[in-house]
Amino acid sequence: MITIGIKGHLEQTVTDEVCADRIGSGLVKVFATPMMIALIEQTCNESVTPLLEAGQGTVGTHIDVSHCAATPIGMRVWCDSELVEVDRRRLVFKVAAYDECGLIGEGTHERFIIDSTKFQAKTNEKRTRDND
Repeated sequence: MITIGIKGHLEQTVTDEVCADRIGSGLVKVFATPMMIALIEQTCNESVTPLLEAGQGTVGTHIDVSHCAATPIGMRVWCDSELVEVDRRRLVFKVAAYDECGLIGEGTHERFIIDSTKFQAKTNEKRTRDND
C-alpha cells in the first residue's frame, strides 16, 4: 500500500557522461541539471514501484526543483525523496539532491500511477491519428 512517508535513496558518481558539456545543457564539466532531474525521478519511481499492483507503473508529470550548487567529475551525488501527498493516483514527493559537500538541489516532484499496458497503447495511438 502506498502511504505518505515512503522514502527513497539513490546514489551515483559523477562521470563525464552525465556532465553538462557532454549532454548539451552547458559548456562545463559539472553534473548536469537534466541528469540531476533524472536521478530525482528514478529515486521517486523506485521508492514506490515495489508497492504497486502488477501491471502498474508511475510516470513523472511535474517537477519543481532548483539546482543550487555544481558538482565536479568524480564526486558522489545522491537523492533522497519522501512521499508527502497521495491523492488517489497522484503522488507528490519532497526531494533533495546532495554531493559530498552538501545540498545541490531541492524541490518537489509529482508522479501518477498508471496501468502500464493501457498507457503505452494510448500513447502509441498518437502515431495512427489523422494529423490534419
